[in-house]
Amino acid sequence: MKDAEKRSGRRAGFAIMSQLIGLVKPLLPIMLIAILLGTLGYLCAIFLTIIAGYELVQELLALAETNIWAETGSLFAAIKPGRVSVLLVLLAVLRGVLHYGEQYCNHFIAFHLLAIIRHKVFAALRRLCPAKLEGKEKGNLISILTSDIELLEVFYAHTLSPIAIAIAVSLVMILFIGRFCVWAGFLAMAGYLTVGIGIPFIHGRKGAAKGMEFQTAFGDLNSFLLDSLRGLDETIQYKNGGKRLEEIKSRSNDLGDMQRDLNRLEASQRSVTNLTILLFSFGMLFAMTGLYLSGSVDFQTVLMTTIAMMGSFGPVVALSNLSNNLNKTLASAERVLSLLEEQPQVEEISGKDKVAFEGASAKHVNFSYKEEQILKDYSIQIQKNQVVGIHGQSGSGKSTLLKLLMRFWDVQAGCVTVSQKDVREINTKNLRDMESYVTQETYLFHDSIANNIAVGKPKASRKEIIEAAKKASIHAFIMTLPDGYDTKVGELGDTLSGGEKQRIGIARAFLHDAPFLLLDEPTSNLDSLNEGIILKSLKESCEKKTVVLVSHRASTMNLADIVYEMDNGRIS
Repeated sequence: MKDAEKRSGRRAGFAIMSQLIGLVKPLLPIMLIAILLGTLGYLCAIFLTIIAGYELVQELLALAETNIWAETGSLFAAIKPGRVSVLLVLLAVLRGVLHYGEQYCNHFIAFHLLAIIRHKVFAALRRLCPAKLEGKEKGNLISILTSDIELLEVFYAHTLSPIAIAIAVSLVMILFIGRFCVWAGFLAMAGYLTVGIGIPFIHGRKGAAKGMEFQTAFGDLNSFLLDSLRGLDETIQYKNGGKRLEEIKSRSNDLGDMQRDLNRLEASQRSVTNLTILLFSFGMLFAMTGLYLSGSVDFQTVLMTTIAMMGSFGPVVALSNLSNNLNKTLASAERVLSLLEEQPQVEEISGKDKVAFEGASAKHVNFSYKEEQILKDYSIQIQKNQVVGIHGQSGSGKSTLLKLLMRFWDVQAGCVTVSQKDVREINTKNLRDMESYVTQETYLFHDSIANNIAVGKPKASRKEIIEAAKKASIHAFIMTLPDGYDTKVGELGDTLSGGEKQRIGIARAFLHDAPFLLLDEPTSNLDSLNEGIILKSLKESCEKKTVVLVSHRASTMNLADIVYEMDNGRIS
C-alpha cells in the first residue's frame, strides 16, 4: 500500500487522517469530552422528535376513540400540557447547551493544535534550510504556512469529533430501533452506513485529485503574485505589466474553474445524500407497514421505528457533508505532512565534544548541484589568524566553498575540516558559533536597524550594536536617519541601498564575533571610497581572526595575506 502511494505521489485519505489524529494525543481528554457532549446533544435532538411524535400520535388516537373532536371542534383545545411538555423543553435546552460545549472543546483543540503544527512546520523549515529550500517557490511555502494550516482547523474542529459522534449516535439508534424490530435495526444500519460512509467515499474519490490540484494551483498563484510584487519596478520599466496582469487573470480563472468543479461535486453529493435519506425513511415506513399488516409488529413499533429513522440522520448527514470540504482539507494536510516528513539534505550534528577553532581546510573536494559540477578535486589550507583571499570570476565556485565551510551542503567526495575535524563530525551549533558568514545579498527583516544588526547576537546590548556598526562604517549613516537605530528599514530592506544593506550584514558578522569570518563579496555593492573604509575596518578588527575573503575584485584582495586564484572549481 505504501509503495503504491509513493508511486502515485499521493497518500490515501485514511492515512492522512490517521496521521492528523495522532497529533491529538496531548489533548485526548478534551476530545473525549467533546465526543461525549456531541453524542448526548444529538440524542437529545433525536429523542425530542421521537417523544414529541409519539405523544402527538397517542393524543390523536385517544381523541379518535373518545370523539372529543366533535365535541370541542378544536384539536388544540383537547391537548393539555403535562409532564411531556416539560421534558421536551428540557431536551431542547440541553441540546443547545451540549452543542455549545462540544463546539467549545473542538475549537479549543483546533486552535491549540494549529499552534503546535505551525511550530512543527517552522522547525521543519529550519531543519531543511538552506539546502532543501533553495529553489523552492516561496509563494507555495507561504500558502502551506497560512491557508493550508488554517484549513486543518476544519478537520480538528468540524471533522474529527463528528466522525466519532456519528458512530456513537448511530450505534445507539441501531440498538434503539432494533429493540422494537431486529430487521428495522438492520435497515437503519444500512441507511447510516450508506449516508455516512458510502456516499462520502464515492464522492471523496472523485474530488481528492481536484482538491490537491486546487491547493497546488493556489500556492502557484501566490508564488506568481509574490514574484510580480518583488519585480514591480522592472515590470513598470519594461512595460510588461499587461502580460503579467493577463497571466494573473488566467491563473485566477483557472482557479475559479477548479472551485466550480468542487462546488458541483458538493451539490451532487448533497442531492444524492438527501435522496438517499428519503428513500431509507420511506423504506422504513413501507417495510414496517408491511410487517404491521402481516401482524408481525404492532402500531407502536411502526410509529417508533419510522420516527426514529427519520429523525436520526443528523450525525451521519453532518459526516457526509464534511467530505465536501474534506477534499481541500486533506490536500492541505498532505502538503503540510509532506513538508514535515521531508528529510534534510544535511543532518544537524549534536552530542560531540566541543571544538575550538584552530584553522580549516578542504581536501580533494568534489561537489555538484545536481548534474552541474562546481568543485573538482579542490583543496585549500586556511591557517589560523590568516586572511585568505579567493579571487575568481563569477561561477567559479567561490561562494560554494564558503557554504561547504558553513556545512550548508555536504561534499560528495573528499572532506571539509575545521580544527582538523571533518565538519560532519562537529556539533552543528558549535560549528556555526565558530563562524560568521556575510553573504552577497544581505536579507533585512521588516524591523528596526538595531534589531536587524542584532540578528548576529540576539541578546546584544545597544552599546554592542553601535560598536559593531562603527566597525562596519555604517554608524554615521544610521545617525542621520530620523529615528537612528530605531528606524524601520522596510520590507526586504527596500528603503536602503545595496551598499547600506551590505554594511549592515558586515555589522552582524562583527557583532557575532566568531573567530572564523567568511566574507562573500563584502564590497561588491560599495564604491571605491567605502570599499577602502570597510577593508581598513576589517584589517583593524580581524587581527585575531581567521578570514576567508571571496571577491572578483582585485582591489579587495589587497587585504589578504595570501591569495588563491579559482578557475572552474580548481585552485591555480
